[in-house]
Amino acid sequence: MTKQKLIIEVRINEGTTRDSSPHVPYSPAEIAGQAVECWRQGASLVHYHARDPETGAQSAEVDLYADVVRRIKQDSDLITFPTLGASMLPTAGERLAHIVEMAKDPATRPDCVPVDMLTTNLDRYDARRRAFISDERVYLNTTKMLTHICETVSAVGVQPVSMIWNIAGVRLTEAFLEMGLYKEPLFCELTLFADPFVSYGHPATIRGLHALLDFFPARANWPWFLSVIGGNAFPALAGAIESGGHVAIGVADHPYQELGVPTNAELVARVAEMARSMGREVATPAEAREMLGLPGYES
Repeated sequence: MTKQKLIIEVRINEGTTRDSSPHVPYSPAEIAGQAVECWRQGASLVHYHARDPETGAQSAEVDLYADVVRRIKQDSDLITFPTLGASMLPTAGERLAHIVEMAKDPATRPDCVPVDMLTTNLDRYDARRRAFISDERVYLNTTKMLTHICETVSAVGVQPVSMIWNIAGVRLTEAFLEMGLYKEPLFCELTLFADPFVSYGHPATIRGLHALLDFFPARANWPWFLSVIGGNAFPALAGAIESGGHVAIGVADHPYQELGVPTNAELVARVAEMARSMGREVATPAEAREMLGLPGYES
């Protein structure tokens, strides 16, 4: 029996600075340029955050977000997956403003956006000091906010993607599917967290992954991705590949100093090689769109 092809997502820059990895892109030209390099190595999907081109500070500027999509579409058929800017912007309306504006023009309309299905603490733990670095950071996502996000982006032709950090997120996603806020095939992403992120979600292990998968509904048509924050993702990604999932990786999630500080494209190439060694070929963006229930490429 032929195994389903693997979809590779590159999480290209997040909120990380070049202090962590020199390969973190800031400007739209850098982000799009790296995205196209990753596409050539087998990536079908690019997740990105707009950044100030000079300082690397996170930005909510519509023009920066739009320029990335425009540049990517000029040179590839990658699936575009910008963030909502949730860490900076407190209300659902503010988080969505750039997406709604980008969707007005087919040249800048993104394909999909992440919807984080939880409210949680965001405090990192320093095991050496036996203390938290902060103790009051909360990531707020009320059910009302999440409903508004899903309804708004769907109305402008952008697909909401369920981002699942814990078992409650699986159950909430199932409820949103029943309510018609999501549809099958239900594109979702599971996120695991290394030790500094103890308050965020499940640990970055195979057991952490399967604790989430165990609560998926029977006969669910949920094509899922796995990402790992704060540690080497390859052991868990191998488990995802073996379990029929898809994978997400990037230098902003972990700099991979143990691998010689690779570029995003080098990480994608490494994932593609691993997948083929495990009997799974890599999907093209066109194949990924069909598998994820996304519309065809629109230049």
